[in-house]
Amino acid sequence: MKITSALVAALIASSVTVAHASSDDAWSSFQAEVAKACVTAAKGLIENGKALVDPFGSQSYGLAVVSGKAVGVKVTISTICAFDKKTRKAEIGGEISADKLMVKTGK
Repeated sequence: MKITSALVAALIASSVTVAHASSDDAWSSFQAEVAKACVTAAKGLIENGKALVDPFGSQSYGLAVVSGKAVGVKVTISTICAFDKKTRKAEIGGEISADKLMVKTGK
């Protein structure tokens, strides 16, 4: 009986670790998907954009700020991006100048 209890406890402990790791992997994958979709959506506005992604977003949307050089001019701008979790499509807002919003992505 003691061996069975110990085995069950060990299996439960290992499944909690696996579930947590899988959850971290899922969030990392979600963040990468949001970043890619948002940078792509901003291509007409921002060249070589970098996305700063909210780690979890809202209940319905992944959220990010995309920053970089404005297309055709030598100024840095940002835009806000919403990624619909159901449709998997990203939409961007308008241009926000660097003096109003500056994001450092660390990359």
